[in-house]
Amino acid sequence: MTKILQIWKCNICGNIVELVHPGSDSLVCCGQPMELQQEKTQKQEGKEKHVPVIYMNKVRIGSIPHPMEPEHYIEWIEATDEKGMKTKVFLKPGDIPEVEFCFNPVKARAYCNVHGLWTN
Repeated sequence: MTKILQIWKCNICGNIVELVHPGSDSLVCCGQPMELQQEKTQKQEGKEKHVPVIYMNKVRIGSIPHPMEPEHYIEWIEATDEKGMKTKVFLKPGDIPEVEFCFNPVKARAYCNVHGLWTN
């Protein structure tokens, strides 16, 4: 069964879907099952450039700067407050992979167009 807030990607057309309601076992796009994006953490290779780092009301991606080139960049950063409210900011190549929020996040996620979904 799918779960709320899961991220799914079509490996054919590149569509990305975030679930707002639970449902069937998997999603289908372009006639093929979509791939569930598992949240990667500090235990995975590449963590230095991908794991969200929270400092006060800012979320920065990686302990060393993540590239923000057209072929490799952070697509979005999501922050969650202490009440569970979420805010997502979309980025584009050339942006700085850091976002300042109007609250102090307790959790953050980020999506790299090459290496997928990361969380702190």
